[in-house]
Amino acid sequence: MKSGLETMAGLSLQPLEPFGLAVTSPGANLRDVPVSLLRQWTRSNGVVVLRGFSPLTKEEMVQYAGTWGEILTWDFGAVLELLVHERARNYLFTPGNVPLHWDGAFARVVPGFQFFQCLEAPWPGTGGETLFTHTPTVWQRAPASQREEWRKVEISYTTQKVAHYGGQVTVPLLSRHPHTGATTLRFAEELNDESVKLNPLFIEIAGLPADRHAGFLQELREALYAPRVCYVHAWRDGDMLLADNHALLHGRNAFHADSPRHLQRIHII
Repeated sequence: MKSGLETMAGLSLQPLEPFGLAVTSPGANLRDVPVSLLRQWTRSNGVVVLRGFSPLTKEEMVQYAGTWGEILTWDFGAVLELLVHERARNYLFTPGNVPLHWDGAFARVVPGFQFFQCLEAPWPGTGGETLFTHTPTVWQRAPASQREEWRKVEISYTTQKVAHYGGQVTVPLLSRHPHTGATTLRFAEELNDESVKLNPLFIEIAGLPADRHAGFLQELREALYAPRVCYVHAWRDGDMLLADNHALLHGRNAFHADSPRHLQRIHII
């Protein structure tokens, strides 16, 4: 962290709680910050919030993301417009909550980074925060008995493809970060909230007795939402955010239906 401060004069760096890094530089151009430095900060901090930087057009956002590496494209293209749809078929496009998950579970490859830009933030006090859980820390904090159980678990996920993703995939709960080597958790919640019922996700747990499934899920969720591992990001207009999709799970708090909320997101492999 110190070397970054020394090499990038004009940047203000502030640790976030319980993890993450805020980088502020009013009016600066994001392209002037070395990609190698931002990649390093993102992997070491999980989340990097960029504030005060000049906004990017959609085309500029794609061009910039391309300097990081290959962009994962979907049927809609490279940039997902995250905003409420009047006749939404998937809960991502409603003001409801989004359960914890990792991106790319149903894709050809799991992207390494998420790159967000906030065009319109929710009004203060109306919700819409994005939650990020740092799963290597979840693993480190887990007692030995819980770790032993987690090693046995494999989960199958099924959802109908009505948005840009869907299908069926079976994934071990534990994984290893391809760059840091840290033990990570890959888990997507199956919830029954009204918003999620639009395009529900169904899960099947293997590796544990059936009478242990409910207790396992409850304990896992408690571990994932513990304040010491879960960063809650309240968006501001103009925010950009980089996140390590291999290390983190993420979700969204519900927000007031009358409030604006417009994010753009790109996946970088």
